[in-house]
Amino acid sequence: MTSNQPGYAPGLNGADLVIDGWFHERGVLWPGQAMSLKVKKVHHHSRTAFQDVLVFESTDHGNVLVLDGVIQVTERDEFSYQEMIAHIPLYAHPNPKKVLVIGGGDGGVLREVAKHDSVEEIVICEIDGEVIDVSKKYLPSLAVGYEDPRVTVKVMDGSIFMEENQDSFDVIITDSSDPVGPASVLFETPFYTSMHKSLREGGIVCTQGECMWLHLDLVRPLVDSIKRFYTDVGYAYTTIPTYPSGQIGFILATKGRGKCDVPARKPSDEVQEKLRYYSSELHSASFVLPMFAKRAIFGK
Repeated sequence: MTSNQPGYAPGLNGADLVIDGWFHERGVLWPGQAMSLKVKKVHHHSRTAFQDVLVFESTDHGNVLVLDGVIQVTERDEFSYQEMIAHIPLYAHPNPKKVLVIGGGDGGVLREVAKHDSVEEIVICEIDGEVIDVSKKYLPSLAVGYEDPRVTVKVMDGSIFMEENQDSFDVIITDSSDPVGPASVLFETPFYTSMHKSLREGGIVCTQGECMWLHLDLVRPLVDSIKRFYTDVGYAYTTIPTYPSGQIGFILATKGRGKCDVPARKPSDEVQEKLRYYSSELHSASFVLPMFAKRAIFGK
């Protein structure tokens, strides 16, 4: 997202959000609440053509990546998000070979996708190359994903790439920021249409699906809209302390295959040892929603 959109002061300066040694996150999509982390040292601050980029070392959460004033990654809890957004769709697919990641410039999703031996090709489309560079410098435990030889990096608009590569991918993972500014198009029906066209038959889409405590008014219309052309649409979630309300969801949509709530494969013992959050049991459990969210999203 960018700070020259409604709800953001023109030219938002991420460094201005560090006050008295604390970083304060206040977002237009979670009015009346805030998240604060104690700052040990500011490592990087810049404005790219797309957004404000801030990286700081916190006292208790490791290094933190902030885009346009919103926390994207902390080293302490990032694994709960990265593992679930990657492994739910990948383990729901019996034999994924080509994977597209849209966004996710920090490299964390790539790191998780690379744990699947069946995958032969991984393409990442990140529109802001500076996010990649900053992550490689300050978030090496995530950016290690770029070191896998199967990875091809495209610094470009993912929608354009998908238009040029139709019927190409078994799994598409969209690791986007919140639906404000440039990222807003990633939460609209045309973007899901583009993903559908870029999927192979039997493919799976997994996208960042916002928070059930805050954004059901965004999720329900989108789910209703894309049900018209995806075979099945589901909603799962994970817990992550430094995201708004400590929770974030995922929209899972399939092309020519059924639901994603039961994994088609399980991690090997070797891979499971490396995972800190995902398991086959949690895969299925993540689709079990509290009744208020189930009714709001699916009307039942």
